[in-house]
Amino acid sequence: MKKFLISAGLLSLMAGAASAADDLTLQLKWVTQAQFGGYYVAKDKGFYEEEGLNVTIKPGGPDIAPVQVLAGGGADVTVEWMPAALAAREKGLPIVNIAQPFKKSGMMLTCLKESGVADPKTDFKGKTLGVWFSGNEYPFLSWMNHLGLKTDGSPDGVTVLKQGFNVDPLLQKQAACISTMTYNEYWQVIDAGIKPKELVTFKYDDQGVATLEDGLYVLEEKLNDPAMADKLTRFVRASMKGWKYAEEHPAEAAEIVLENDETGAQTIEHQTRMAGEIAKLTAGSTGALDEADFKRTVETLLSGGSDPVISKAPEGAWTHAISDKALN
Repeated sequence: MKKFLISAGLLSLMAGAASAADDLTLQLKWVTQAQFGGYYVAKDKGFYEEEGLNVTIKPGGPDIAPVQVLAGGGADVTVEWMPAALAAREKGLPIVNIAQPFKKSGMMLTCLKESGVADPKTDFKGKTLGVWFSGNEYPFLSWMNHLGLKTDGSPDGVTVLKQGFNVDPLLQKQAACISTMTYNEYWQVIDAGIKPKELVTFKYDDQGVATLEDGLYVLEEKLNDPAMADKLTRFVRASMKGWKYAEEHPAEAAEIVLENDETGAQTIEHQTRMAGEIAKLTAGSTGALDEADFKRTVETLLSGGSDPVISKAPEGAWTHAISDKALN
């Protein structure tokens, strides 16, 4: 009987420890896919659990603005592109980058070779270009300003086609080029039957106008709460463990993502390919924001011509306070 009582006591303690896990909600920028594989891996492999966290991952979608979810208290942390985050900050939302798992940008324009586009400096003029909006247009507008091209449809500029989150404008030849990610829409074009040799691609990174993507952002007030700052530190540490595992095991990461896709829309082939491409973008990142990358992003955004994304260099838009504790 005595042994049983001790065992029951231990079980009670264990149950108490398990229930004491701290809740944290992460809002993704887009739907469940390998673009966010590191977080799903961290959850599946128990990395969050090891840090005493119970993490809820909320998928995004075309009607979900991550920054607004964060502002409304629907999430503790959100995955967002820096242009949208800095634009929101300048408009009064005190949003701060606490970690940067993605080192490189995956954004590019994909063009039909038959459209005659071979060099952005000379061949974009007079063309129709597909562009995503809802904050994703900022790097494009800065790029066009760098090239001295207006985006108002004038003969000496380009015509902007507001592109949905698909590749139809290229397939239907409504646009010479469309916005694609190296890990997603480009492959949708290929899967639609267009051969790589029939395409020309221009990566934002190669054009010197890349901006930081898929950073982790919180509201400033969260950083002033020691308990929340501690939770965020543990979250970043576990998340980066997940990302590095995903880099080394992209096929397994794709399987984990697929298991978490409640829509049933994803395929293992597409997610495996995506995981491999995403690994190229996270490679080289420790999780801490590189200040040089931040400065390049700001310089790109400030050069938006008559309609810059931000009007002045932001202050307090990022911190190493969380990543330093999490990763060192």
